[in-house]
Amino acid sequence: MTMHSLPAEATHWSRRLMSKYAGVTVYQVMTIWAAAKIRPHLHSTFNFSKDPAFSEKVIDIVGLYMNKHDEAIVLSVDEKTQIQALDHTQPLLQLSPGQIERHTHDYVRHGTTSLYAAFDIAGGRAIGQCAQRHRAKEFLSFMNLIDRRMISRKNNDNIHIILDNSSTHKTKEVTQWLEARPEYHFHFTPASSSWLNAVESWFSRVEHYGLAGKAFKSVTELCEHLKDFIVQFNKPPAKPFVWTKDADSILAAVARTKEAVEQQNAPDIILNN
Repeated sequence: MTMHSLPAEATHWSRRLMSKYAGVTVYQVMTIWAAAKIRPHLHSTFNFSKDPAFSEKVIDIVGLYMNKHDEAIVLSVDEKTQIQALDHTQPLLQLSPGQIERHTHDYVRHGTTSLYAAFDIAGGRAIGQCAQRHRAKEFLSFMNLIDRRMISRKNNDNIHIILDNSSTHKTKEVTQWLEARPEYHFHFTPASSSWLNAVESWFSRVEHYGLAGKAFKSVTELCEHLKDFIVQFNKPPAKPFVWTKDADSILAAVARTKEAVEQQNAPDIILNN
């Protein structure tokens, strides 16, 4: 019933609904679901990449994550766009014993910024720069910042940059920049595969620990806050990125999911009680 039908009054099964429809106790439902490893209340998302070079790109990038490169630097690069400088309309009510922190549900918008970031896979440090727009011009400005930060490390090293397929990363100006710096190598993630870019995990950290609940009176204040956040993040100890799943496992999991999608074409049965 759980896997091939739905209750009439809900979009998924709960313990109490299944108990009602199946004529068993809530404890029995819980026990049977646990034994079968079925969790109908949970949902997740997936997206199949249509990139014809998906497998090759996965193998390439995962190889950079998992293989030790004594004479190479691996940086994961992306931009987090439309970060809003939001200010509360009334003063914050601070956290106190028995009371959570509270702020007004409405807010004032003071503009947005984009954060360009590069995460050093082995070193566990981040480089960041705010920009008002996200064009090839801003991307090149950030790449020049990376280049300045890498001066002391790139004498004999290759610098591998992992980034997405944005058109701003492939302009004539960017190509010329790369040709003038043969030590740099771009590695593009497959289309619709942002999960393969390690800096996305770092952006989640920024969102959760650096921005959530914080009020800003201007974009300048927001950018200064992000700059300070990066400085604090980069303080010892180092926080290197650890990728645990090899390319073969990833490709096998994608193949299994595709097969499961192809097999599950039958519509759900709606049960009326």
